[in-house]
Amino acid sequence: MATPSRPARPAPTESPAERDALGWLHTARFLTTAAQLVHLPALDVPEIAFVGRSNAGKSTAINTLTQQNQLAYASKKPGRTQHINLFSLGRQGTQDAVLADLPGYGYAAVPLADKVRWQRVMANYLVSRDNLAAVVMLCDPRHGLKELDEALLEVIRPRVEEGLQFRILLTKADKLTRSEQAKALQIAQLQAGGGSVQLFSALKRQGVAEAALWLREQVDAAQEAMDEENEAAEADDLDQNDDEPINLDIEREDNDG
Repeated sequence: MATPSRPARPAPTESPAERDALGWLHTARFLTTAAQLVHLPALDVPEIAFVGRSNAGKSTAINTLTQQNQLAYASKKPGRTQHINLFSLGRQGTQDAVLADLPGYGYAAVPLADKVRWQRVMANYLVSRDNLAAVVMLCDPRHGLKELDEALLEVIRPRVEEGLQFRILLTKADKLTRSEQAKALQIAQLQAGGGSVQLFSALKRQGVAEAALWLREQVDAAQEAMDEENEAAEADDLDQNDDEPINLDIEREDNDG
């Protein structure tokens, strides 16, 4: 008598809002790539940056969230992907947000000059990108946040204090026991510096829907803030026009009479 097979592990249940967020992320498509900040297009939609050490699972996380196996390129040689890649999001050909995949950092085999150059590019991007709405840091919880991760947190701290949203995804969570997961969460929350933390596993799809919904919420909130700023600017322009004196040529009218 054949031994009955074990039932498949049930897929994590998703709320309607999470399913909608995942469907929205599935619209991701390649927009452009740039080796220098000056080559990045100026955009008027919210942008969310993904950062992390080489081998932290950044490309895998992006591909899992967008349900596209080859959207984000993962080099076979860690640390060699040295471009900022932008992916456009939006249904029916529209663009309502952008994901930015920044180069992985911290790989020992990369020449020092390249490391320094890319650390400078990333820092400038995170400080000066006007439409940046949120930052997602990928971290392998088995190793925790390293010196470069903490340095990056210091770079964005002023913007976080001004409202920039920030989240740490503890990737490869399936490799930890439940007690190890709880401990990793606790430690990362102490280091997050105003950001939020969650567990994430592409293999088990743990935290995928949660992360997707968080991304959607950040974009919606950022777009609402941008719309309010635009409306306020338009109102200021109207007020300035109303304050301009109206020149009535009364003398000419009297002469004509």
